[in-house]
Amino acid sequence: MNYYELSFSYDSPVEREIISDVLAAELGEIGFESFAEGENGLTGYVPENLYDKRSLDERIATFPIEGTRITYTARLIENKDWNEEWEKNYFKPIRINDECIIRASFHEVEPGYKYDIIIDPKMAFGTGNHETTFLMISEMLKLDLRGKSLLDMGCGTAVLAILAKLKGAEKVVAIDIDEWAYNNARENIRLNHTEEIQVALGGAERIPEFGRFDLIFANINRNILLNDISRYAPSLNPGGTLYMSGFYEDDIPAIEAECHANGLVPGTHSEKKHWVALKVSKPKAD
Repeated sequence: MNYYELSFSYDSPVEREIISDVLAAELGEIGFESFAEGENGLTGYVPENLYDKRSLDERIATFPIEGTRITYTARLIENKDWNEEWEKNYFKPIRINDECIIRASFHEVEPGYKYDIIIDPKMAFGTGNHETTFLMISEMLKLDLRGKSLLDMGCGTAVLAILAKLKGAEKVVAIDIDEWAYNNARENIRLNHTEEIQVALGGAERIPEFGRFDLIFANINRNILLNDISRYAPSLNPGGTLYMSGFYEDDIPAIEAECHANGLVPGTHSEKKHWVALKVSKPKAD
């Protein structure tokens, strides 16, 4: 598969890191699959068949942070060794709470971590570099998953599914709508010797094929979550828990309202650089 690589730079009164986060969220809604920090801003990658310059220019023209000027250059890059590309772009091991390390196969082994997860990311989102993945992993590390059933919805690299299996979850399912992510997830599952994880290509319509779950982790984006909460709710066992990320603190009221409408009870949330992971629960049966 060929990709377009777009290099963005910006002039704004707001700090660059915040602009990059908001821009990544906007681009994710029009087909961009992966991001890296560039020299002057963000570098984004979108499949050749999904690149729509008109939609991109509309997003930039209506960028939600006032006083921000964004420019970009685009170039088509043919299929390549993405592990090498990520290594060049300084994909470094991610360490979480001194308990979990996420590294690529080309990194040296670091002893002392309970969970050592190998992720060769290629173009799939979810290496732990992004705040939302970091938040979701941090939430999962708090849980006792032994004997539980868990769905990793919008799995990307399948890092959450892999961690769940390593923590003792009995049934783990990973679903992603993107074929590239689906293939990468399967490869990473093999690398971590967690072949019991079931992987499916598709959207939330695939969930009922796998029954109900004790836990669902959905790290996607605001609009998809709002659309799919109605599918997550009936897929949870009574007393089950749904963790969602991929949105900002300002989006919490809209997400919580949709949860209430589907019989789910909002609970606590964690935050990192304006991104949020929200926990909601399904009431136990009477």
